[in-house]
Amino acid sequence: MSEWLVLSIAMAAACAVVLTIVVINNRRVPDDDDPNETPDVIEYMTMMIGVVYAIVLGLAIAGVWEGRGAAQETVRQEAQALHEVDRRVAVWPDAVRDRIRDDVAAYVSYVVDTEWHHMADRGELTEEGTELLERLRRDVTDYRPADGHEGEAYQPLVDHVAIVDDARTARAERAGATMPGVVWFGLITGALVTVGMIFMLQIRRTFRELLLAGLFSALIAFLLFLIWAFDAPFGRGVSATPDAFLTLFPHLRS
Repeated sequence: MSEWLVLSIAMAAACAVVLTIVVINNRRVPDDDDPNETPDVIEYMTMMIGVVYAIVLGLAIAGVWEGRGAAQETVRQEAQALHEVDRRVAVWPDAVRDRIRDDVAAYVSYVVDTEWHHMADRGELTEEGTELLERLRRDVTDYRPADGHEGEAYQPLVDHVAIVDDARTARAERAGATMPGVVWFGLITGALVTVGMIFMLQIRRTFRELLLAGLFSALIAFLLFLIWAFDAPFGRGVSATPDAFLTLFPHLRS
């Protein structure tokens, strides 16, 4: 059973239960009942809808902001591990050292100049980036240290390449939008209901009331835009950046 079908059934069931109870209660109301003595629930319902929707908006913003922070931390870990490989390989022979450093430079340059834009546009990584990382892994793991001093650097280098691979995998998982469609349905529907409740309060055409209604609607729109902007950590205006690579490899700046 799809999530949309479950959602539709749950919403329909909730509405049916509430309406049934209201109808039953109305049939039991005596003829001499005075509705004016019952407190008006419109303002109460409006307040509760606003509070519930504010909580939902806050959780959504916190979630996408945390996702963006995790994506930026993933980039930092990837860049830092590559920097460690570039530094630690200095104890190996010149030919091996230069080859591995060239592999690191080629990978970083490709990620910053090419793959980052592809990731932002399509929400996925590229095969060429994966091949460049595999070439770096082979050059590190295929070398056999000649003495104990070189051997001490071997395992840390292998570990840092594994960290790069793990960070790259995490970056691939966060490359696209992370907010499920059902959540967006709830956010947009909640916005329409929350703003629509304004018209239940007998709003007039005074400048103050129109200004407050306009500002409230603009605030809801801004918060939804903020969630949308943070939803794809690498693909929209407020996104994670490759600055960690450029900071640790300044000589590769274009």
